[in-house]
Amino acid sequence: MKRIQKLPSWLGKRADHRTIFAIALPMIISNIAAPLLGLVDTAIIGHLPDSIYLSAVALGAMVVSFVYLLAIFLRMTTTAEIAHAFGAENHHLAQRVVVHGVAIAMGLGLLLLLARPWLIDLAWLVINPEPELQHYAAQYIGIRLWAAPAALINLLVLGALLGRQQSRLAMILVIFTNAVNVVADVILIIGLELNVHGAAWASVLAEISTAALGLWFIRDLLPKPAYWRITPAYFKQFAAMNRDVFIRSLLLQLCMAVMTGYAARFGAVVVAANAVLMQFLMLISLGLDGIAYAVEALLGAARGRKDVTKIRYWMRLSLIWSVLFAIAYCIIFGIAGTQIVRLLTDLSDVIQVAEMYLPWLVVMPLLGHWSYYFDGVYIGLGLTRAMRNTMAVSVLGVFVPVWLMSQWWFSESNANHGLWLALSLFLLARGVSQWLYLRYKGLTLLVQDHPSK
Repeated sequence: MKRIQKLPSWLGKRADHRTIFAIALPMIISNIAAPLLGLVDTAIIGHLPDSIYLSAVALGAMVVSFVYLLAIFLRMTTTAEIAHAFGAENHHLAQRVVVHGVAIAMGLGLLLLLARPWLIDLAWLVINPEPELQHYAAQYIGIRLWAAPAALINLLVLGALLGRQQSRLAMILVIFTNAVNVVADVILIIGLELNVHGAAWASVLAEISTAALGLWFIRDLLPKPAYWRITPAYFKQFAAMNRDVFIRSLLLQLCMAVMTGYAARFGAVVVAANAVLMQFLMLISLGLDGIAYAVEALLGAARGRKDVTKIRYWMRLSLIWSVLFAIAYCIIFGIAGTQIVRLLTDLSDVIQVAEMYLPWLVVMPLLGHWSYYFDGVYIGLGLTRAMRNTMAVSVLGVFVPVWLMSQWWFSESNANHGLWLALSLFLLARGVSQWLYLRYKGLTLLVQDHPSK
């Protein structure tokens, strides 16, 4: 019988690597499954007799997704706080997190519901689509936002499951949402011929049914109605954490929007090429987000136990996997980058331009994986204020200056290289600034009870 070789001490224990992947792998599968089911959704809409329906649903879904993406703070802060409570074995604290989280989710959800007309007007002010497309897309958005409270509760539930390291249940929720949406699409669009209205109501049904299932998954964290109390001090603390992550997410999305919006100055082909290449970042996130989820949960639990040694240990092990994923992406993009571009588009002029900027994407995983990794670290350790501040420094101190100055450095024909240079340095700056903060502050803050410091 062969003796199983032990890993070198700096690599940690095999069982601990399995623990990382027990959390990361289900979320990686979720990240892959959701777009695949979304393709079925798109295919159903795409087979309607008029293309205006597909365009309206795509545009409306983009607006709604952007709104919900800005609300991702609720998922992240809930993960941080639940993981802390999980590590400290403090069930009362976990219940308090959920009660306050539900209050924030319902409050913001109702606010979005009431603000539908103004949100739609703001969207058209920015996008300015043609009247017919605007008409159908507005109908879609108006219906979708009826499910805003449920959608935000889903973010809360996802955060709670990840914080308790129940990523398989989180994966089930993600897949369940998309499966219900597809089935409802078939019934409402094909069966009842409701077109855009059917697509919107299908998503509403998916969000509401997922919220019901999710709350059942975390039913032990829901106290009896008589014990639902809002504590002003904790509400202020938790709301401050959510505010910090919201500002961070808004700054990030503005940078990403520049990659497409500002590129419009360079022509439609460059815009299309940038849009194709931005999908490479989506591919990167499939793996690196999974590792980041594991980091959040494991570090949060270690923080709850005030175990600095374990914090350092999980940081080291998860960093190994973050680096390995980044190297794998660099190799894949270097070897098969052109083939990936050709899978995403068959327009020869777009392919030619995309290939010109492809080298940026080959090196970007190594530059950018630090930001994914440290996002997980900062959420796990509850350092939301520092997360916000390092993002602001990276955006205002690196991305914006490099973007603006590069338009002067590069000739007009190469100005789009300036955008990719700005994005690359921005991602690197995020990792460096977060590393410097941890190095400067040390790990003394990591086990403090006040998580927003």
